[in-house]
Amino acid sequence: MPHYIIYFHQQWVGDHTEEWFISRGPLARAVVADMAEAGVLVYAGGLEEEIDQAVSADATSGELVISQAPISTGEFLGGLTIIDVPDDDTAAVWAGRIAEACGWPQEMRRLKP
Repeated sequence: MPHYIIYFHQQWVGDHTEEWFISRGPLARAVVADMAEAGVLVYAGGLEEEIDQAVSADATSGELVISQAPISTGEFLGGLTIIDVPDDDTAAVWAGRIAEACGWPQEMRRLKP
């Protein structure tokens, strides 16, 4: 079966109270548990929000440069889920469930084999 990535950029989360974020945790964990029970979960998790702690590797100049800084594009990944499902429609259902549970948009794309 094809693998899909469902992800969000941290900037899509929006401003919310700490209580709001705490209320979303059980909802998101329940969707991940449902994915595991359905046998489609490959990986799910958030990334550390301290983007200044990111490390970048760039070889576009012909020489590898490792930097103790992010590649600055204005947005950065906040979290991702990888699932193993038969088709786009099934993947979209899971993306929708994650979006509803988290309370912010998700994007879904098929991974190349």
